[in-house]
Amino acid sequence: MNDQSRKLLIVEDDPGLMSQLKWCFDGYEVFTAEDRGTAIAELRRHEPGVVLQDLGLPPKPEGVDEGMATLAEILKLSPHTKVIVVTGNGDQANALTAVAEGAYDFYEKPVDTDTLRLLVDRAFNIAELEAENRRLQYQVSDSPLDGIVAASEAMLAVCKMIEKVAPTDVTTLLLGESGTGKELLARALHRLSPRVDNNFIAINCAAIPENLLESELFGHEKGAFTGAVKTTPGKVELANGGTLFLDEIGDMPMALQAKMLRFLQERVIERVGGRQEMSVDVRVVCATNQNPEALIEQGLFREDLYYRISEITINIPPYREREEGRLILARTLLQKYGSKQGRALNGFSEDAVRAIEAYGWPGNVRELENKIKGAVIMADGKLVTAADLQLSPGDEEPESLNLREVRQRAESKAIRVALARSYGNISKAAELLGITRPTLYDLLNKYGLSAEGYSRKAIVGD
Repeated sequence: MNDQSRKLLIVEDDPGLMSQLKWCFDGYEVFTAEDRGTAIAELRRHEPGVVLQDLGLPPKPEGVDEGMATLAEILKLSPHTKVIVVTGNGDQANALTAVAEGAYDFYEKPVDTDTLRLLVDRAFNIAELEAENRRLQYQVSDSPLDGIVAASEAMLAVCKMIEKVAPTDVTTLLLGESGTGKELLARALHRLSPRVDNNFIAINCAAIPENLLESELFGHEKGAFTGAVKTTPGKVELANGGTLFLDEIGDMPMALQAKMLRFLQERVIERVGGRQEMSVDVRVVCATNQNPEALIEQGLFREDLYYRISEITINIPPYREREEGRLILARTLLQKYGSKQGRALNGFSEDAVRAIEAYGWPGNVRELENKIKGAVIMADGKLVTAADLQLSPGDEEPESLNLREVRQRAESKAIRVALARSYGNISKAAELLGITRPTLYDLLNKYGLSAEGYSRKAIVGD
């Protein structure tokens, strides 16, 4: 970025010093303000990358209260702006306080224009690098599906499947733990389909009592049961032309599964208490956090219905298995809820990062959202800590990213797996690993491994 496109806001009430500073930064796009109100107005209007601000501002230029208030308001409105505070000679204590409150740096009067220009130029360089980093981060984290953050390979694969399946009418089954975003993906299927202009109707099969679920799904005629004072269409009928999302279908009562199977086969429904069949044109997406095959074995789910709803099955990985995408999603949610609460938070502290990576996240993304919502409210500083997230910082050392160590761990693991599969047969293990026998012997010596413990004799005993 060249100097001409660098916007600098100078907040100074001394006309002589202001004139000197404007001359000093004549290569920049300079805006000026004499007090807090004007400074905030200029900030909103021009969005400067760097602000050079005097701490002593009117109405009490001899103090720093107004300057500190101006700093706080600038950072609240524009947390990524680099603010350099200018203080009186020897007023280092207030300067350090300003830095602790979020200022990028400070400079003590009297002004040396060369030094100050160097400081401002460095602030612009840092601001531009951070902006580029954020742009690249969001470019990675934004999946092709609007509203879904997918930076891990597993989630990117899920998104590719969604994009392929969405234009079709195949019945899709989403499998994943609670809180992994099954409804969000179901909505993405609808949004990317030709049915996008029609209704997306969702119903949670586990949240409605068994005696009411059939009526909720298929509707009822007036007088069909006590309390049925008027004819009411069901969710399936309301979804006509659009998408019907059956969440937690694994909890659907067996008695209702037969009627659901007929609907999926024939695409006709009959209201409770009615005698007239109605044709419906709906795309059906189902989801469950259970194992359908295990439910079938237990006699809790019809096998024929399972095959009908799983024309395409998409497995959604839990949050803890999203590896490289875990922190990106956490940062995205922090920005989202920080903006909603009007909090200018700069990210996570080191202990928070370790806690996010170490925690098991049994509640998946939903639990992460809840913890971040609370942390945005509870955070005292500019960084969210592990305590704000109500997580233990974790005593484990972070996993090394040193490529040599990573390669050694991977080699050692691969050798152990190959030995286990070949029952300690060196020739077979070398073949599985794609290396020669001498090379395998060298690696065994390198990692202190032995093939003896993997032999059939060692496993079954003498």
